[in-house]
Formats: sequence, C-alpha cells, structure tokens
Amino acid sequence: MKIVSYNVNGIRAAKRKGLVDWLIHASPDVVCLQEIKANPKQFNEEFFREIGYEYCYWFPAERKGYSGVALLSKTKPNEVTFGTGIDYMDEEGRNIRADFDDVSVMSLYMPSGTNDDRLDFKFQYMDDFQTYVDELKKETPNLIISGDFNICHEPIDIHNPVRLKNVSGFLPVEREWLSQFIDSGFIDSFRYLNPEIEQYSWWSYRANSRARNKGWRLDYHMVSETLKDQINRAVILSDAVHSDHCPVLLELDV
Repeated sequence: MKIVSYNVNGIRAAKRKGLVDWLIHASPDVVCLQEIKANPKQFNEEFFREIGYEYCYWFPAERKGYSGVALLSKTKPNEVTFGTGIDYMDEEGRNIRADFDDVSVMSLYMPSGTNDDRLDFKFQYMDDFQTYVDELKKETPNLIISGDFNICHEPIDIHNPVRLKNVSGFLPVEREWLSQFIDSGFIDSFRYLNPEIEQYSWWSYRANSRARNKGWRLDYHMVSETLKDQINRAVILSDAVHSDHCPVLLELDV
C-alpha cells in the first residue's frame, strides 16, 4: 500500500502546476491532501477520477479559500469519517479519515501558530487532538496519521535550529507535545527508516529558501506501533514543486 501526503497550498493552483500529471507518474494508492483551500464546486474533481482515484472525499473549511483536507483512493474505503466531531476543529476542515480492511488512514492539517491568538488555538488543538486519537485507537488500532503537523520534531528537522528555537513550529512546547504524541503509540516512519538524513518538506517562498534548501520537515506519516513491522519505505519527494511543501511517501506491506 502506497500512501502520499501532500500539503498542496491550494488545490487549484497545484493543478495548474501539474499535480494531476505528477499523480499519474507517482501512482500512490491513497492520497492525503491538506490546505486544499477550495470546495469541490470550485474545481473539477473528475480530473482525479479519470486517473484512477474513483473515490474522492473532500472536507473543506467553512471559511472560503482556507484550510481544508481531502482523501483520494483507488479502492473504496469501508467507511469515511469527516472531521473529529469537535466543532472548532471541523469548522476549519482539518481531519478526514478512511477505514480500509487492514488500516485506517487520516489526512491531518494541524494549525500553524502564526500569531498569539493562533498559537493558543494550536495548543488547544494539539491537546484535544491527542485526547481524540487516544480514544480512536481503542477501536482503530492500525492507524496512520498523514499530514502537515506544522511542527519540526528535532534539530535535524530544521535548517537552523539555534536561530529558530523561539519560532512557532519549533517551540520547545510544540516539540515536547510531538514527542509525547509519538510515545503514545506512533512511529515517525521517515525518521524510523532514515535516522540521520537531513531532509525537509516545506520551504518559505521568501529569500529563495527552496533553492538554498533552508527548509523545515513539517509533514509526517505517523504509523501506529502495531504496524511497525510492515513499514517498508518512507521518503520525502522533494522534486515535486506544486506547492511550498513537497509530498511525503509511505509504503506499507499490507
């Protein structure tokens, strides 16, 4: 099973930059998208069905042009859950989950903490999301949470850990939360298979950051420990340039 997670920073813009052709070439079984910034009425989802993703599920934010997640699959899920049931999260379209026979795959878009109000919102989201996942795992133990966590975990995951230690996305409290989240029963699949590789999945549009590789690793496939022995491959696909993020790939033997 091949799963791609991709913060596209606007699905309409990403399509104009060649997203559909890229998906044809990469051919993942499941695609988790974040920050789609649109609802299906604003673009033609048939493009995705025509290339094999017959099952397309969209969960846009209530606010137009903002946030939103999606999940595309070549095979029909047994069940799809839109949101978490927590109102303030679901208004921003940040979670969608598809249950298959062997695994459950969630597309997640964690808030960023771009100012004090949003940082407090992010902290609340982090705490409530942990509680939600703790309960979810009791019924759905084989869980994969794929998406933009908006947190770099360790110094190896960010290009200048000393200078950026007080910037949201690399704050000590955020990093501690991510450590606790992993310790609650998850594996950071990329770091599990690539313990010493310095690679990033997001670059600012400013200061030619991508060309200079001044990036952050914000995008993850968090895999339940129950699936540890089935993690086959986890890579960052930095050659894809449809967004300020790049896709991350997970392959599981299921």
